[in-house]
Amino acid sequence: MILQKLTDIKSSEITPVQLFNDRRSFLQLTAGISALATLPPVLAAAEKFSDIKKSSYVLKDKSTPYESVTGYNNFYEFGTDKEDPAKHAGTLKTRPWTVTVEGEVHKPKTFDIDDLLKLAPLEERIYRLRCVEGWSMVVPWVGFSLAELLKQVEPTGNAKFVEFATLLDPIQMPGQHTRVLDWPYREGLRLDEALHPLTLLAIGLYGEVLPNQNGAPIRLVVPWKYGFKSAKSIVRIRLTEQQPRTTWNDSAPAEYGFYSNVNPEVDHPRWTQAKERRIGEFLKRPTLPFNGYADQVAQLYAGMDLKKNF
Repeated sequence: MILQKLTDIKSSEITPVQLFNDRRSFLQLTAGISALATLPPVLAAAEKFSDIKKSSYVLKDKSTPYESVTGYNNFYEFGTDKEDPAKHAGTLKTRPWTVTVEGEVHKPKTFDIDDLLKLAPLEERIYRLRCVEGWSMVVPWVGFSLAELLKQVEPTGNAKFVEFATLLDPIQMPGQHTRVLDWPYREGLRLDEALHPLTLLAIGLYGEVLPNQNGAPIRLVVPWKYGFKSAKSIVRIRLTEQQPRTTWNDSAPAEYGFYSNVNPEVDHPRWTQAKERRIGEFLKRPTLPFNGYADQVAQLYAGMDLKKNF
């Protein structure tokens, strides 16, 4: 079981200027969340899962309210504002849907999404999600380990990395009409990261089918990395020998490294990563190395310079 002792911020750490800036940011954030009540729902009625396995990957942290998890998102395929995905993701059709797994594998295969859901028992895993912009959530995901899918295709001895690609369809994803990023969205992991039991393929949250704005019908969740590493609405997974190109690393390599492990000692060029604000809270809390999952994943990076390989 993953446990964390929460560290309260001391009032002496807050200067008057910082308090003013924090208050202004907090008011902007809460104003955006309050507006969510007026947004049209993407799904008329959410479908609940009937059989979810109890998982050992459970936090003691209080889960972020459903309305915030589903209404405050980064998903540029539907717009760059946090509320845009909830407003516009109704154009996404999640059936039919297939995921192709190819590259350095012995048994390449295209999986129908409904067949994927039968690969392994579904689990609810309560994970922290840390955004590079400084906010965080605690989300009860529903899904199964990515390793369960990868073992179906039998990676070859040449497989060193795993690349993920999002659906490319500007009609369904109107944000792809813009040139804010190079579409389709691409992300990647080392193979050992992908095979780690914490790495999740999520198909739901809060016991319900994953809403469109959260990456339906299937997305990646890598809880010790910044949120943009967790590719959404995946249609292709490719195992490679060489490190794959990734969207944000291509777009701004000085700001977004390939690894993007949560590291309070490596600041984004435009803001500190030492603290974060949990959605729904006013005061910031210290950012934890590897987002609090160091006991589980730090050994993957033994001997690496985590400031150079950020």
